[in-house]
Amino acid sequence: MPYTADKPTRAKPSDELRALIPGWGADLDPQNRPSIPQEQFDPTLSGAHWVFPERQEAKGPRERSMEHAFLTPVFGTSSPLHGISGVMRRYSYKKYSEGRAAHWLILLAADRIDVAESRLRSMFTARPDNPIAETGIRSEFTHHGISSRVQRKRADLSHVWIDPFIVAGPWLLVGALTFGVLRALATRQRS
Repeated sequence: MPYTADKPTRAKPSDELRALIPGWGADLDPQNRPSIPQEQFDPTLSGAHWVFPERQEAKGPRERSMEHAFLTPVFGTSSPLHGISGVMRRYSYKKYSEGRAAHWLILLAADRIDVAESRLRSMFTARPDNPIAETGIRSEFTHHGISSRVQRKRADLSHVWIDPFIVAGPWLLVGALTFGVLRALATRQRS
């Protein structure tokens, strides 16, 4: 039965249910129910109102869930879609409903690819990312980071061994791939 604002009709009258089910209707007397004013069915009692706000101007195509007929009145424009991750996000919104796992998995993958794209872009700038400074590894040695982990019951001790792999892994992978590509090109030119 779909939800409607109208109060549904009962299948059987109260007297018949009281005869069938022992104890049924014990709370029907309003004197025994302190919540009776809140249970009055009157949609205007809440005082809620809605005036559709002025719509923000869209200066280009925006991703929009297929469940919605139009964009929300206000939407973010601070980080427009770009690169492979932007293509993936547009595809996810165009092809899949928000109720499908594929929609969200593609968006998650697009986030990971966006991080990789940002790191690659930073390598070709005058000031590339500095993983040592950004992760706070230096403070481990200058602000008692190691001694704070000894003989303490800290929650992060269980995963501290994998942190260097997570931080340095992508950089080492990019370096190994670059080395492999350059080596393959050098071998091909010698031949």
